[in-house]
Amino acid sequence: MTPEHKHLASRRRVLELLTVALAYVSSGVSRAVAPKAAALPQDGVRWITLSSGHKVWTQRMGSGPTKVLLLHGGPGFSHDYLQCFADFLPKAGYEVYFYDQLGCGLSDRPTDPTLWTLERYIQEVEEVRTALGLERFVLYGHSWGGILGIEYALRHQAALSAFVLSNMTASITDYLAYTGQLRAALPEAAREALDRLEAAGQASSPEFNQIIERELYTRHVLRLDPWPAAVTRSFASVNAQIYNQMQGANEFVFTGNLKSWDRWKDLPAIRTKTLVMGAENDEMNPADIRREASLLPNAELFLSKKGSHLAMWDDQANYFAAILAFLKKV
Repeated sequence: MTPEHKHLASRRRVLELLTVALAYVSSGVSRAVAPKAAALPQDGVRWITLSSGHKVWTQRMGSGPTKVLLLHGGPGFSHDYLQCFADFLPKAGYEVYFYDQLGCGLSDRPTDPTLWTLERYIQEVEEVRTALGLERFVLYGHSWGGILGIEYALRHQAALSAFVLSNMTASITDYLAYTGQLRAALPEAAREALDRLEAAGQASSPEFNQIIERELYTRHVLRLDPWPAAVTRSFASVNAQIYNQMQGANEFVFTGNLKSWDRWKDLPAIRTKTLVMGAENDEMNPADIRREASLLPNAELFLSKKGSHLAMWDDQANYFAAILAFLKKV
């Protein structure tokens, strides 16, 4: 097989995985295909039993006085796309904790719809923190994990030595306004197809979501081709019940229970040392990321010039240089 054929085959495989994930999201099924195993070595794995009786998966990598708990995005995705942290933080002397939220990845996947709420997830993070024995730790939250991180910091600030808020605005209304702008900037043929499908009541269809993947994701979610295997694992294992209930069918159709979330006025109450991260090509408005950094009293700002929503992959060197420089000050 020629290099060109290998590249095309790899790209087709990514599209297949994303198509499966998006089909699960749009179909409203209660459970997506779970990954068979974590790609990381299994040393440091610990299962934590929550007060509900359900178990969540965690894994410690590295050791050191500064401990970092990672909150992945979604809602309903897995920790897999954050596995690149294992290549940077442990060897720099930081103790990193990967964690699949309930219903996600390797953790238990109950189908009880009462579990998929912001308040219950905030409680879950505190239970995980307590079980792991983390005191004065660094909390990292990406995308949906950033919502969780903001909420946790507002309630449990005393437990934090620092906070990394990555690629998340402070308002769903502002998020939707910006994704609307991004949609308007898509090629005309893509816009017309999305409009046609919406008018036909097919905004949750696989065809609608495939257009989003092809036109939006490649511009604003991850600007690499092909996508890394760790990222495709997260997309392929999405729990559609959680995603649909808390967000909606896709980036443009937000009908879930997070729809009214807004914390702009509360950000000044978070006095924890914070690194706010974003990217010029993100699906989060870079102006919102700058605004967050201006409102948080002890914040630093990193804005990737070439990266997108997953800047830990498509601007990896600069992204982790910013995190490591920040952690040295904690």
